[in-house]
Amino acid sequence: MPAVFVHGNPETAAVWDLLLAELAPSRPDLVCLSPPGFGAPLPAGFGASLADYRDWLIGELEAFGEPVDLVGHDLGGGHVVNVVLSRPDLVRSWVSDTLGIFGPGYEWHELARRWRTPGAGEADVAARFGGTAEARTAVLVQRGMGPAVATRVAAGQDEAMGRAVLTVYRSAGEPGLGLPLERAAARPGLAILATADHVVGTEAQRRRAAARAGAPVAVLDGLGHWWMTHDPARAAAVLTEFWATLG
Repeated sequence: MPAVFVHGNPETAAVWDLLLAELAPSRPDLVCLSPPGFGAPLPAGFGASLADYRDWLIGELEAFGEPVDLVGHDLGGGHVVNVVLSRPDLVRSWVSDTLGIFGPGYEWHELARRWRTPGAGEADVAARFGGTAEARTAVLVQRGMGPAVATRVAAGQDEAMGRAVLTVYRSAGEPGLGLPLERAAARPGLAILATADHVVGTEAQRRRAAARAGAPVAVLDGLGHWWMTHDPARAAAVLTEFWATLG
């Protein structure tokens, strides 16, 4: 049974590298899926809306032919939740660090507001993804990504990623409107709560959303948005302990 990892924005699958190295000795069935535009080609005609990414992930999971243990981060965490609500038959279990964005009261973080604004968003992604690899790395490190991983992620950032960023954020409705998270309890889930992550809702919002989804909360105290790049051993222990409960 594969463990499938889906990353977010502005990332490539390299964001998982350190965590997968920790998990590999005990879990050899590790697979990364790169959403179109985020370390994978952005095909002509792909809409890049939240619904398109949900449907893309459904298609990828169907190809496994068996339920998987699904892990998502950032936008990838949102894709995971959307798939679990639509096709719970495709997963044995799920993990997400972004449940707080689905709860009442959540507000878009500053960068998301910029990307959703015509003109300002285009200017931001042109500057963010149009510079040198060194400059892109520096931006990621400044925002909190571990330096070794930031270099690998920056190498995969390009103009197509910028287009995908604008489209997916502008396809989203107003935040905090909520989803029927209670339906996520149809499969065992785990909410990752990195206490220094300030873009996916308050701790209270994340805990409320986890409770609605029937998911226990794993607290990564002191870690930020890119928790898997700073303490991969602790992150691996959390996932391994969760999977051990599944029997």
